[in-house]
Amino acid sequence: MELLTVVKIGGNVIDNSANLHRFLLDFTALPGKKILVHGGGKVATDLGISLGVEAKMVEGRRITDIETLRIVTMVYGGLINKNMVAQLQAKGCNAIGLSGADGNVIKAVKRPVVTIDYGFVGDLPENAVNATTLSSLLQANFIPVLCAITHDGDGQLLNTNADTIASAVAVAMSANYETSLVYCFEKKGVLKDVEDESSLVREIRSNEFEGLKDTGVVSGGMIPKLHNAFEAINAGVKAVYIGKADELPLLNEQNFGTRLIS
Repeated sequence: MELLTVVKIGGNVIDNSANLHRFLLDFTALPGKKILVHGGGKVATDLGISLGVEAKMVEGRRITDIETLRIVTMVYGGLINKNMVAQLQAKGCNAIGLSGADGNVIKAVKRPVVTIDYGFVGDLPENAVNATTLSSLLQANFIPVLCAITHDGDGQLLNTNADTIASAVAVAMSANYETSLVYCFEKKGVLKDVEDESSLVREIRSNEFEGLKDTGVVSGGMIPKLHNAFEAINAGVKAVYIGKADELPLLNEQNFGTRLIS
């Protein structure tokens, strides 16, 4: 099978134009087929404040009311997505920017209200990703650039976690490609000591995950990230990498961040 790399980048790259430029150069240089998934960074929050719409957060998660949905759609699907596509085109990478609604690429369901109403937030059921459409784009030598906006199939746009989108895309594509999933963020990877980048854990197998949680090596927001990563591996993704965005070229040398394998 052909190689495919699904890369997710977050706000720490998006918010800095120099970092973004360097990252997109490195992304363009990756061999084989590739898909880029991005969130929104601080731009949506800053624009909301300028329009008098402050971000509402509960337990670290954004509440997406109708005004917030309009803002994140403008920022994620418009400003950030098209800026990335334009920069990739300038670097010789034939990118095409997509929301989940475009080509029915990702169909989500509105998160049900249990104790908290998250508003227009989309969760991804099984088979949410249209792998046929993405494969057609890849075979036509396009590089899909997916933002964190999905749809429900009935005309409603939804705000969906970009990490979740990246994982779901990697799983869906693994049936036809030898797929790796790469999460790029501000740290070198999983660290034994979060203040010491030399304490990088190079490789974690699924049977080691519980022990690392028990000893506190993996804690906080890294727990759900690794949990989702191992779920992706169990569903057919070859490997998941977590590492620093500006070290992406090390992926070719199998020396990037922390590698998660079954």
